Amino acid sequence: MSIENLNWDLPQLPYTLNVTVQAPHIDLMRHTNNVVYLQWLEDVAWAHSAALGLGPQEYEALGHGMVVRQHELNYLAATRLGERIVLGTWLTRADKLTLQRHYQFIREDDGLTVFRGRSEFVCVDIAEGKVRRMPPAFVAAYTGALVEPKL
Repeated sequence: MSIENLNWDLPQLPYTLNVTVQAPHIDLMRHTNNVVYLQWLEDVAWAHSAALGLGPQEYEALGHGMVVRQHELNYLAATRLGERIVLGTWLTRADKLTLQRHYQFIREDDGLTVFRGRSEFVCVDIAEGKVRRMPPAFVAAYTGALVEPKL
């Protein structure tokens, strides 16, 4: 199934990554462990940021980075070994200090949304670890990729 045919929450197509549930992802309950979803959040967020021109090297060169202040995680259905999952993410809000990212994960075989989440990020000076305004490159890249969330 192509990403255009999946039932995304927002009218704009998300940035996506495809993953397949592997044996190390499975826990005692025989489904994908919750911690794996958190890793998938990070994977798709970094991939999207890098696609916007702000990967780890650019963060290091600019001396600033976006760090998570808060996650909201909603596990809607279990995923199991071998299932293919499409990880989708959108940037939905940004100002000079913060960034909001939404996530939706869809099981490819049946089109079921298995997870929704939201993360709030804050910009920090990497060397000092203190909250700082986003550098102009961050503002340009991230605000240029914003989409409107549904109300």
